[in-house]
Amino acid sequence: AVDESELLTVPDGWKEPAFTREDNPKGLLEESSFATLFPKYREAYLKECWPLVQKALGEHYVNAALDLIEGSMTVTTTKKTFDPYAIIRARDLIKLLARSVPFEQAVRILQDDVACDIIKIGSLVRKRETFIKRRARLLGPKGSTLKALELLTNCYIMVQGNTVSALGPFSGLKEVRKVVLDTMKNIHPIYNIKTLMIKRELAKDPELRTQSWERFLPKFKRKNLKKRKEPKKKNTKKEYTPFPPPQPESQIDKELASGEYFLKERQKKRKQMEEIKAKQADAIKRRQEERNKAFIPPKEKPVVKTKKASSEKKIDIEAIKEKVKNAKKKKLGALPEEEVKLKMAADEKKKKKK
Repeated sequence: AVDESELLTVPDGWKEPAFTREDNPKGLLEESSFATLFPKYREAYLKECWPLVQKALGEHYVNAALDLIEGSMTVTTTKKTFDPYAIIRARDLIKLLARSVPFEQAVRILQDDVACDIIKIGSLVRKRETFIKRRARLLGPKGSTLKALELLTNCYIMVQGNTVSALGPFSGLKEVRKVVLDTMKNIHPIYNIKTLMIKRELAKDPELRTQSWERFLPKFKRKNLKKRKEPKKKNTKKEYTPFPPPQPESQIDKELASGEYFLKERQKKRKQMEEIKAKQADAIKRRQEERNKAFIPPKEKPVVKTKKASSEKKIDIEAIKEKVKNAKKKKLGALPEEEVKLKMAADEKKKKKK
């Protein structure tokens, strides 16, 4: 009895045998070809590396042609081609070269254990500015995020224009596609990178191979963003009324209401002159008040009276005299020689007595 999980897993160190001429001695029945266009800026590079491309494809008996006038690359099978999948690999090679992948990396597609995936990201985001920001997020500061993704997936990744080209093992390509699509859906690549790091450590343990890894993987919750700030000026809609607004009063209506309409021309002119004179008088009065402001003296601060020094503390002259006398009695400096000798003699006597 063999465990089913062991049958599903590939044993370590197992490698699929290479496809040789003995597997297909008669060759292919018909000729097949693929062609792809390349941008103008890739012309100079392709012109330099094309002999190397022809040499690499020549080992698999596949012809390659470069048309600089039309701007296209073509690969075709020959009578000597025995591997039917060689033309598919050659097609992927010219596609990668057209997407700015260097020849040193693109030529690895001709190996059996290497595959490629070209992910189109141009149509996943509507706004161009948002697309550029998310594409830059995939690269990371100084390409650090992309480098971390390459190390975890063992794939070579090239971000160019509206596509992401990946080259490596099948398991790694699956992870790369997931990370790229999630990044374009506004999920930061650091979350997927963290999950890949945990999976890499768990894969080293043979006991955990058959178990579920869900309990070890981090679960990132989506945070609800704060509500959008309300604008300062709110445009409030007026209530809909089927009736039109009232018609504004004309000059005649105003004159009828005030009674000016029934006055004579002479009276109207007199009234206008009176209004003009009243306005002039108000203007003269205001102007005079502004001029008089300069002659109004400012308010002075109240003078604070300084307190006289209190004469309560009287100097005690007698106490000072006593201090001076005491100071004179004290002898400053070293003692004279005679007094020193006398002191020495007195000290010797005391010692003898003892």
